[in-house]
Amino acid sequence: MLSKTGQSLTIREILDLVRDDLAKVEREISLESVASVEAVTTIGQYLQAGGGKRLRPMLVLLSARLVGPATDGVIRLAAVVELIHTATLVHDDVIDIAKTRRGRPSTNVVWGNQTSVLAGDWLYMQAFQVALRERNFHVLDLLIGLTQAMVEGELLQLERIGKGDVSEADYMELVDRKTAALFSACARLGSFVAGASDETETRLGEFAWNLGMAFQLVDDVLDFTSAEKILGKPVGNDLREGKVTLPLIYALQNASPEERALIETVLSDGNYETVPFMEIRKLLNRHKGVERAMDRAQSFTDKARALISTFPETAYQKALLAVTELVTDRDH
Repeated sequence: MLSKTGQSLTIREILDLVRDDLAKVEREISLESVASVEAVTTIGQYLQAGGGKRLRPMLVLLSARLVGPATDGVIRLAAVVELIHTATLVHDDVIDIAKTRRGRPSTNVVWGNQTSVLAGDWLYMQAFQVALRERNFHVLDLLIGLTQAMVEGELLQLERIGKGDVSEADYMELVDRKTAALFSACARLGSFVAGASDETETRLGEFAWNLGMAFQLVDDVLDFTSAEKILGKPVGNDLREGKVTLPLIYALQNASPEERALIETVLSDGNYETVPFMEIRKLLNRHKGVERAMDRAQSFTDKARALISTFPETAYQKALLAVTELVTDRDH
């Protein structure tokens, strides 16, 4: 995983490997986000202009390049996963009554809930429309299984909103469905269309699943430790929205009844007016909630690294190895 300079590949070096492919993916997303109804097109353009890491399309492209060429089908499916991801963000923001996304007003704030929900539905259907051009049942099977898992994850999360007694197993099930399943599908789709064997596709899927688990755990830690300017959305948002994530689950294991009451207050109030956010941060520090959650994220990263290390050393293998580092060591 050493670059020409003898250091780990940087994000710029990884991007250089897939820059041309990513440009094609962006063009594909632009083309496929045009609807016959203007509101959908406008929302699609607004979301694309908002940027994002494009980590999911990159996973499709790097997994494909690891085993073969980035064909038109690979480019199409990289666009498909980003469309699906975007649709989930639109729906999530409506459900969470979010105000911002990537440092800008969220779609539900700009266009309202009804239009946003329908635009999200359209993006989902458009993603399948594009995927259908592959004329391949395995591709559709992966995508249908994925979208069902993601919707089930959202429903499970809704059931647990405002509840302080979420177990680690409950949380992991949620992360599996809401995040890791999409990462896994990205690697499987890319490698499959590039001609990978069943065994290679499965192994890359496992690699990306572990990467996705680590990614979400780090995300949930950053919600407590990052700055709003860097994160692009308010900090402490998860707890404010009634979501108990892994740092809190760990802290609650050893918390006193008084400390539990602080968290319950924020959950029931839906704000930090009675219990300031810094009180929750102190509680997390006292019980090493952030530290333990990061250790758990690292264990998923280590599994991902071990799996990708079984592939022959190429520029694309090094890039995927470096992505595992970047996922754990980031500030947003």
